[in-house]
Amino acid sequence: MKIVTSAQMAEIEGLSERSGVDTDELMENAGLAVAETCRRALGHDSRIPDIPVLMMVGPGNNGGDGLVAGRHLSNWGARTTVYLSASGREPHPKAAELPGSVRLVRSDDDADLAILRKSLSECALTLDALLGTGSSRPISGQLSDQMNALAEARSERPDLLLVAVDLPSGINADTGEADPMSVSSDITVALGRPKIGHCTMPGAELCGVVMMENIGLPTGLDEQIDLSLITPDWASSHLPARPAAGHKGTFGKVLIVAGCRNYVGAALLASNAASRVGAGLVTAAVPKGIQMAVAAGAPQVTHLPMPETPGGGIAADGAEEILSTLHAYDALVVGCGLGLDPGTGEMLSRLLTSDAQLPLTVVDADGLNLLSTIPGWHRHFTSPAILTPHLGEMSRLDASNASPNGAERIHWARGAAKEWNKVVVLKGAHSAVADPNGKAMISPFANPGLATAGTGDVLAGAIGGLLAQGMSLPDAAALGVFLHGAAGETVRADIGEAGMVAGDLAPELPRTIKTLNEG
Repeated sequence: MKIVTSAQMAEIEGLSERSGVDTDELMENAGLAVAETCRRALGHDSRIPDIPVLMMVGPGNNGGDGLVAGRHLSNWGARTTVYLSASGREPHPKAAELPGSVRLVRSDDDADLAILRKSLSECALTLDALLGTGSSRPISGQLSDQMNALAEARSERPDLLLVAVDLPSGINADTGEADPMSVSSDITVALGRPKIGHCTMPGAELCGVVMMENIGLPTGLDEQIDLSLITPDWASSHLPARPAAGHKGTFGKVLIVAGCRNYVGAALLASNAASRVGAGLVTAAVPKGIQMAVAAGAPQVTHLPMPETPGGGIAADGAEEILSTLHAYDALVVGCGLGLDPGTGEMLSRLLTSDAQLPLTVVDADGLNLLSTIPGWHRHFTSPAILTPHLGEMSRLDASNASPNGAERIHWARGAAKEWNKVVVLKGAHSAVADPNGKAMISPFANPGLATAGTGDVLAGAIGGLLAQGMSLPDAAALGVFLHGAAGETVRADIGEAGMVAGDLAPELPRTIKTLNEG
């Protein structure tokens, strides 16, 4: 599903009109979708028996969508108040189509906001149809006062439902930046296509649950857009095949180069994750001193014991042993818990800058930190690979002190992928997956429970396991990100965010795959 800017959405709507689906039809579809979301949020499937609802409506198309929603809610029996917020401006033409049962209030007649405050104190649900994707300047004046009244009502009444049309007012659709006056919604009904503001912080957090509605746009109008949301439909359609006559060679072999004396668990987590996404054989290349510990936690894994440095990392000579066996593997994962021992850094340099043909490779964690110490590393490490940095590792790889947020993270990942000729997974809330051709995909998940040691090792192992099964670099990266995030959501639903640990994720990976296969 393509993610768009506000300008791209306007262009798609223009193309829609030229193809025969006009703006009024789209608005009617949008308003009905918003009304149905409100009805479900109130716990009803058909009529709404005299429940008070408040529509806060602006002057533009977002307000028009809200007016259509208000008409439907009133027709279904809700006690509907429409509050027209635009001082001195004519209301949207859709206001003329409201039934007589709707109480219509103009903000010009409510200078002290007494009517608005009373309506907010009485209603069960408020609809924010003030700005939507039209937020491009600071909220000020009368609208600021109205937003403040809404914020106060939300604070005083935790049971008050707030539904936003397209975006909560004050969220920039193109960047995810939030005006200080923005009020967090329970539900946001995203119309037509998701916007960047739905999937980048801080806007994404203020959206609450995002419900996507197509609104009847013709297909094929967004083919040139190169930013997409990773959806369950996309994930299920890209799962590797599991032929009944397959054997472990069919499902690929992955070598995990990981671990040191201080980080035994990293090798274990990555190896288990590669197995759990369906790789046929997983081999752990770990220092000899931790081999038995890894074997105890992952009995299905085979082993390539590595020479050790005095500090307990993989010694430099390990590179030759790894290179001599790589022909037997379809994928390589390197970096999880390697540590920063200079001898291990030498091993990594010999391995990744070798003239030998490497299998498709994932570089994570200390592998990235050690890689960043090699001057001009991307000119020497030319093999096809996926890099999986968090923000700190990313800034070290490009030798900057950057720490961008919101849409800047997407631009950063895209620029790096092109410069380095690598697929880049920039991890965090709504992880970004960028490939060297300029295309990018965004994860739908933002789960603070994943902000704990070892979850990145699970992701790296999962991506490696998918590569071993024949997936392309961009697809394996995006599918791995989705499976990892969806598994995290399952764990969060089961035990909550606090106390979730990396070891909880791997057992959920095959269950997530099963759910996707079952539709």
